[in-house]
Amino acid sequence: MNQADIQNMIDRYASAELAVLDGKSITFNGQQMTFENLSEIRKGRKEWERRLAALNNKRRGRPGYRLARFG
Repeated sequence: MNQADIQNMIDRYASAELAVLDGKSITFNGQQMTFENLSEIRKGRKEWERRLAALNNKRRGRPGYRLARFG
């Protein structure tokens, strides 16, 4: 997926989150979502945000991890 595709998914999750917060019931990825699904929607949005950050870091030449030194 490219950056535009990933951003589109983030936008869709954000819209779903707002709709559920407004008390609406929506259909997202074939599933009926209500307020009870808010944590699932947020989890999905955070996953796509993580993917976007990883893509941006890769483009900047940064590894997707950090090294720790002990002692």
